[in-house]
Amino acid sequence: MTYDLFIGDRLFSSWSMRGWLMLEKFDLPYRSHMIGLYSGTMAEDMSALAPARLVPALRLPDGMVVGESLAMAETLAERHPETGLWPTDPAARATARWLCAEMVAGFTALRGECPMQLKHCWQGFDPSPETLADLNRIETLWAHARAVSGAESGPLFGYYSLADVFYTPVAARIIGYGLPVSDANRAYCVELLADTPVRQWRAMGLTLTYDPFPYALDLPSLPWPIGEPSDARPVEDGPSVNAKCPYSGKPVTHFLELDGQRWGFCNAFCRDKTVADPGAWPKFTAMVSAVNDS
Repeated sequence: MTYDLFIGDRLFSSWSMRGWLMLEKFDLPYRSHMIGLYSGTMAEDMSALAPARLVPALRLPDGMVVGESLAMAETLAERHPETGLWPTDPAARATARWLCAEMVAGFTALRGECPMQLKHCWQGFDPSPETLADLNRIETLWAHARAVSGAESGPLFGYYSLADVFYTPVAARIIGYGLPVSDANRAYCVELLADTPVRQWRAMGLTLTYDPFPYALDLPSLPWPIGEPSDARPVEDGPSVNAKCPYSGKPVTHFLELDGQRWGFCNAFCRDKTVADPGAWPKFTAMVSAVNDS
């Protein structure tokens, strides 16, 4: 039983990120399919999924298509009650649903003024009063969630749930635009973005380049604060330390250099996502450690 997930763009599509996290974080089997969100082919790419017209969209193993993130969330929670997508406590579960529903329906100023981007952090961004009001509302909801759950830090309901899935792109906006929130809530945002799957999502997004860069601002920027700076760079040839790709186990054809060593991968995507954030990939870091510790 495998789901088919249709997503747009990793660096900029906040709803695609939510759809992916629903499956990735709860260990549900899936295949990803890219929709041409910025290439002009979106309508054509989505035609087989009609009447779904936006990403993400989910095709169930029986072929049925489910559109809209909240419907996808409820469908997966219903089909996989053992995974704990929603909190088990009734009050916490009702509150988590409330937070997700308000995320889907609200915060239009924040979403319109601060499109999600995972490339860098803008300096000197001046949010409008409407965006500040959205941020205040988000902090109110997060405080309410913690009052219901008793969780003072970490996931809103004590363990990771769909509420954290739905607010991860909000965390990216807060960090990416330097938006004002409390120190505790900023720490929560950083924790969401530092999670290994989120780092992997961003690294995969960085394998693409854009000209022009979507949603560019005439502001200086700082590097993304999650993940350590790396000197990894793609190189044309080997030989590499390893003969097989750490992800697929296939023979290596593409290479990167890191700390004076060359490592091989089975294709350019495997290499480039590793160049973007080597520390985000446990299979790669385990391979490097095993060789260097031997």
